[in-house]
Amino acid sequence: MTAEEYAEQVKTQLTDTWLPLIYTERILKTRTRSYHFGAAPRKPRVEIHHTLLGVELKLGQRRLLCPDLATARYLSVFARAGCREVAVPYDITRVSRLADELESSWHRMLILADHKATERTEAFKTRIHGLLIAKLRQEIADAGAGASVPEFGQTPDQRA
Repeated sequence: MTAEEYAEQVKTQLTDTWLPLIYTERILKTRTRSYHFGAAPRKPRVEIHHTLLGVELKLGQRRLLCPDLATARYLSVFARAGCREVAVPYDITRVSRLADELESSWHRMLILADHKATERTEAFKTRIHGLLIAKLRQEIADAGAGASVPEFGQTPDQRA
């Protein structure tokens, strides 16, 4: 079997826990705001730091200030995948639960890929990981990051 076939098997086995599916079905269907990472290194080292000023997400040499730990965890999943922009839920009470789901999906994807290719070389496993991450990144980019500012419905009284 080729690495592409292994990657497709992993994606199929993940079904409703495939990260882009969670993104499109659970995140983009709610009120969101877009977040732009900007230009990032090809394989950035992603770390979460607690500082005196709050929580920071470190991507290689860049530091991005985050309002809380849940948002940093949420963004770190997409940063590891190399996404340039993503949608962040406007409702902060949902971010922690979504971060849990996204992190679980990410690690499950990598573990399944390793499990499927137990008899293969490390280079082959790395190729499968790369294919899965590229597919994931492309599907999230195709879904888009939503509006930069969430839309709020206004009543006629509020417009005046």
